[in-house]
Amino acid sequence: METVKINTQTSKTQEIQKILLGAVAPRPIALASTIDANGKPNLSPFSFFNVFSANPPIAIFSPARRIRDNTTKHTLENIKKTKEVVINVVTRDIVEKVSLSSCEYDKGVNEFLKAGLQAVKSETIKPFRVKESPISFECKVKEVISLGEKNGAGNLIICEIKMIHIKKDIINNEGDIDRKKINLVGRLNGNWYCETNFESLFEVAKPNKKLGIGVDNIPDEIKNNSLFDENDIGKLGNIDNLPTKEDVSLFLENNIEINQIIKEKYNHKKIKIILFEKAKEFLQENEIKKAWNTLLIESLIKF
Repeated sequence: METVKINTQTSKTQEIQKILLGAVAPRPIALASTIDANGKPNLSPFSFFNVFSANPPIAIFSPARRIRDNTTKHTLENIKKTKEVVINVVTRDIVEKVSLSSCEYDKGVNEFLKAGLQAVKSETIKPFRVKESPISFECKVKEVISLGEKNGAGNLIICEIKMIHIKKDIINNEGDIDRKKINLVGRLNGNWYCETNFESLFEVAKPNKKLGIGVDNIPDEIKNNSLFDENDIGKLGNIDNLPTKEDVSLFLENNIEINQIIKEKYNHKKIKIILFEKAKEFLQENEIKKAWNTLLIESLIKF
């Protein structure tokens, strides 16, 4: 397949940024709360953000230099002086106010007031938490790493999380954050965002504790069949052992539907197509063993 090549050494920074923001997405958003040397609050969102360690608990975000004039942001200036920040997560309920807080107000202007968000005192540091955010991380800044002095250069703010505040109504019975309730938003490129509502979620089974057989051990007639997409093949490769003939025989004995198909006395090609289609159904239901048993039934049938 033909590709478009972009040489980052010769391309304009604006062009590179557009590609990066479109390609690395969705990105979580850190709504960063800081104070200046005089104690005045500042609030601003950043989507160059993620967590990188649990012990110690480390989050990193990056206020980049503005491309148009190479100026730095108040958040960065405040952190260099105070070494403290609260990172608040962003949900669909507050995303418009969060966007408003990104306006380039003059230094000293309180974005909490401008955005209509409520400031709540933190317990371990001076910057305020955002009351409307379901989760807030009180952080001490371990290090600020400049990635350059040119327009668009990032500044990694390495934050050690000292206290986490979680609203009780998003915690499930197991004590975990309920992905159905939190409804986080992610940043895309341009003016676009996405949300993690339940309708947009899907589950991918973690690889077995035992090693999967791998795609390289899937027979070519299965691996190269257009009925199965890349994800189907990935699922098939994630089984630790192929079913034995005994496994397949037992599966066949207990599957009335497939037995009926075989009794119809279709020709070899027709039965293979039907079995592959049935295996596809099992894969869509994440029934990987059933899919493999179905795919291997053909080897037991005498035509």
